[in-house]
Amino acid sequence: MNRRGPGLLGAMARTAVVAGTASAVSGRVQQHQREKFTEQEMRQQAAAPAPDDLINQLERLGELKKRGVLTDAEFVAQKNRLLAE
Repeated sequence: MNRRGPGLLGAMARTAVVAGTASAVSGRVQQHQREKFTEQEMRQQAAAPAPDDLINQLERLGELKKRGVLTDAEFVAQKNRLLAE
């Protein structure tokens, strides 16, 4: 008998290997994306001031402006910088 291809069992085995590899790669990509997202989220939380800290910083800016240490323009610039974080 003269065969032209790998036959039914060979084709099934190749399909199983391809599907298994694709599944493993997909799982690894998803895991990497979860880890990357978690790292970014942690960095953002660390960079952003806590609400109480933000209020304290704004109050301190207000006091500095009231005492004449900061001009109106400096106060507005610093306030905008804090609120943008």
